[in-house]
Amino acid sequence: MTRMPKLIDHDERRSHIVDVTWTLIVEGGIEAATMREIAAAAGFANGALKRYFASKDDIIEATYDRALAVVSSYVAQDHGRGLAGLQAFCLAAMPLDARRIEAARVLLAFWSVSLYSPKLHAKYLTHLRAWRTQLAAFLRQGREDGEIRSALPDEQLVDELVLLNAGANMMSLLGPKFSTTRLQRQHLADFMLRLQQP
Repeated sequence: MTRMPKLIDHDERRSHIVDVTWTLIVEGGIEAATMREIAAAAGFANGALKRYFASKDDIIEATYDRALAVVSSYVAQDHGRGLAGLQAFCLAAMPLDARRIEAARVLLAFWSVSLYSPKLHAKYLTHLRAWRTQLAAFLRQGREDGEIRSALPDEQLVDELVLLNAGANMMSLLGPKFSTTRLQRQHLADFMLRLQQP
């Protein structure tokens, strides 16, 4: 009887390696995700990772992509339009549950890495530009619908919203008692009220 060779699902293995890398980063930061630690946690011999990723940089990039995808999966939903859509969109991007806080932890680890990696930096800027474009679209709709009366230019309002969200993500990790989910929601609600005032 001829034995059929075991089929290996390369995508599944790659996803598992990213899962393991994600966990290592959440538990110990980017420094914890060494090739040795990734291989050991994934159940591979050290050199076996090369079958699935050409280098550690490729593993790190795939994990970074996963973190961006987690955030994008929340904000990509249909949030409506105008002021209500803007508020729902911003809430979706905030670290209001364990999964999003975990993604914020991974992204925070990558922010410092992306300063020295043009490729990762470019990926983040692409993500940021798309996010800013969507915020601007909600503000434009809110003005068209007569809901937003603020005299501040939309570009400044987009800047403030980005800083509000980035700060919430960072403080949820570094100073959680100063950035509870209740406070995050309150800061956003206050911002929305200001948009309605001339």
